[in-house]
Amino acid sequence: MPTISKKGRLMPESPIRKLVPFAEQAKKDGKHIYHLNIGQPDIKTPEVALQAVKDNTVEILSYSRSEGSETYRTKLAAYYKKHDIVVKPEDIVVTTGASEALLFLFSSIMDPGDEVIISEPFYANYIAFSTATGVNVVPAICDIDDNFALPSIETFEKLITPKTKSILICNPGNPTGYLYSKQEIKQLAALAKKHDLFLIADEVYREFVYDGETHYSILQLEDMDEHTILIDSVSKRYSMCGARVGCLVSRNKVVLQTVLKYAQARLSPPTFAQIASEAALDTPQSYFDDVIAEYVDRRDTLIKELQHIEGVKVGSPKGAFYCIVELPIKNSDDFAQWLLEHFDIDGETVMIAPAGGFYSTPGLGLNQVRIAYVLNKESLIKAVNIIKEALKVYKD
Repeated sequence: MPTISKKGRLMPESPIRKLVPFAEQAKKDGKHIYHLNIGQPDIKTPEVALQAVKDNTVEILSYSRSEGSETYRTKLAAYYKKHDIVVKPEDIVVTTGASEALLFLFSSIMDPGDEVIISEPFYANYIAFSTATGVNVVPAICDIDDNFALPSIETFEKLITPKTKSILICNPGNPTGYLYSKQEIKQLAALAKKHDLFLIADEVYREFVYDGETHYSILQLEDMDEHTILIDSVSKRYSMCGARVGCLVSRNKVVLQTVLKYAQARLSPPTFAQIASEAALDTPQSYFDDVIAEYVDRRDTLIKELQHIEGVKVGSPKGAFYCIVELPIKNSDDFAQWLLEHFDIDGETVMIAPAGGFYSTPGLGLNQVRIAYVLNKESLIKAVNIIKEALKVYKD
């Protein structure tokens, strides 16, 4: 029979979604599942976004411009200005989620065999994007004992080779919740400029920053216009994961012109979703204040409950809504599947994301899981108790 491509064979399964068949079977068996595996908030989407679609009188659902509608990009530029990021509408290319923005960007700035340095653990799909484009990921390894702090700049510099083209960070981080300081961002910028690299920041969790900390964007840097590229999305900010609208923002005109060619090849981002996303920009600050307070409460509850389990180690996130948890087990893939297939308390079990898929270094993260605290406090407490009781029974 015909064979599939080498890239197809190398494309990794999603550590977040690969357990779905086992979860579906558990549900068919009558079990209730607490989903801690995926960053799908239970927070309601702003009504203004949903109403914009309901009230729209469009008669022909036509293509938008390949770079996104001008009215949406104009409002996006105004949104960024409120966050001390000064860009023009023409500095923005609207994409089908942040995922498409990263795929377009990897293809635009790197050739097969080129390298991107990423602090590890990182969002699992970065590996998929690099595989799809033939780019090699070079990890800068972070440690749970340091709360996944950014490795030293000296560590980053040692990883740079003639093949290195870019440095990619997620700020705040998925899966760790780590928040990069202004000083760290400036150190990375100086390194990127010294070695003539691109500095890419995935900032989709910008609004979700806790404990009085503030978010510092790479587009707030001075004299870095040719080097900095921001990736963004409405998915988490407005609890609009299904809209699939993101964007790429840069003042580097050559990068934007190249990305636009890929955008033209896929014609346009989704029209109705752009209408909803444009309306969502009118969401009042009170919405975010309430959401942040809720996530802080959930984070504190989750960490407190996890710390009651013997042998468990947990990072302390400063942003986003994830944390990495180290369990007294050898293989979190097996444990996560076992939870769905063989364990429940009164018909309830938990779905978690094995953390090995968030590492590119073989052997790392095998005893860790990522937990998304996107459920209410009562559900989080029940879910952690299930994990606690499961660990008493589970055998590697």
